[in-house]
Amino acid sequence: MSVLLIDALSARRGGGQTYLLNLLTRLPPGEPSKVYVLAQRELDEHLSSDRVQVLQPRWPMHNGLLLTIWKKLFLRRCADRLGASLLFFPGGIVGAAVPTGTRCITMFRNVIPFDMAQRRRYGVSYQRLRNWLLERVMLKGMLAADLVIFLSDYGRSLSEKRAGHAIAGAVTIPHGVSSSFRAPAPGPRPSWLSSSPYLLYVSTFEPYKAQLEVVRAFARVSQEWQRPLSLVLVGYDNSSYGRRVREEVSRLKLEERIVIAGNRPYAELPAANHDSLITVFASEAENCPNVLLEAMAAGKPILCSRRPPMPEFGSDAVWYFEPANLDELSAQLLRLLREPDTRAALGARAAERSRRFDWDETARATWSALLGGIK
Repeated sequence: MSVLLIDALSARRGGGQTYLLNLLTRLPPGEPSKVYVLAQRELDEHLSSDRVQVLQPRWPMHNGLLLTIWKKLFLRRCADRLGASLLFFPGGIVGAAVPTGTRCITMFRNVIPFDMAQRRRYGVSYQRLRNWLLERVMLKGMLAADLVIFLSDYGRSLSEKRAGHAIAGAVTIPHGVSSSFRAPAPGPRPSWLSSSPYLLYVSTFEPYKAQLEVVRAFARVSQEWQRPLSLVLVGYDNSSYGRRVREEVSRLKLEERIVIAGNRPYAELPAANHDSLITVFASEAENCPNVLLEAMAAGKPILCSRRPPMPEFGSDAVWYFEPANLDELSAQLLRLLREPDTRAALGARAAERSRRFDWDETARATWSALLGGIK
């Protein structure tokens, strides 16, 4: 019998919880016999298997420093007490020593600490120091682990380049796509969406996400495209970069044509994708670009950053541009706006390509890797 302990204390929202829910709602028969998940209590609401139990330590879980201290002091003895034969760190940080005889598994989730160009963008700042530290902590954990799950071959190559050699026990398993993006549930259209045809870009506001460049390219398109058209930007934007984007929208006098919707519930994103005319994804650095996969599943024509790993996922089913090249992006936008048949063909290719990314297959491959070392 195998007992799995998952450290998910940092997975409070977004992709981390989505990943865990898709994994834990697709348990294989038999093994693991028991799964304990250290997580926020809200995760428990979505799980029904009697083989899965959510645990929350009596400790301030929303303070990063205190959370780190708890893991250093108590996580190993927690694993011992529960009889864990596997200890899984899906957040990418091996936060504690692993008991003797317990198999250690981690994931590579964050490419920014391993991307020197992106680290330099933060100048002399706390964020740059944090990324420097994260690179060292993540790499140390990967080199010590029995299994490392990568979400893309690109992420794996970045890590191995910094390590100077291949990482033992490595496997690449990309994320899947929720079926809700392929066929959204019927219901009212989210009220925050533009009433006119719109371009959609979903992503957290960060310098490497290039929302500024997308806004500037849209301004150029607006000068030539006289029909109704909006740009909808969705994502957490409470940052200095988010303020810069808002200031640029104001400077360009595009407040009536650009909707900055903020962070919206995940359940509203399938409808936002399906109602969009064209999807833009301008990120300069990703590990597994979930937003790109979701837009592909919705059958949308997509203009996508050509930075890796995007072509690894989109192949020839999307059009690519250099995020800093406003001429290239605006020209491609205008062409798609003027060619409805091209939009339809590109969207169909995207939908077909997206079928390679399926949560059932992701869960099957992940459980196979997790349990592969159990005797």
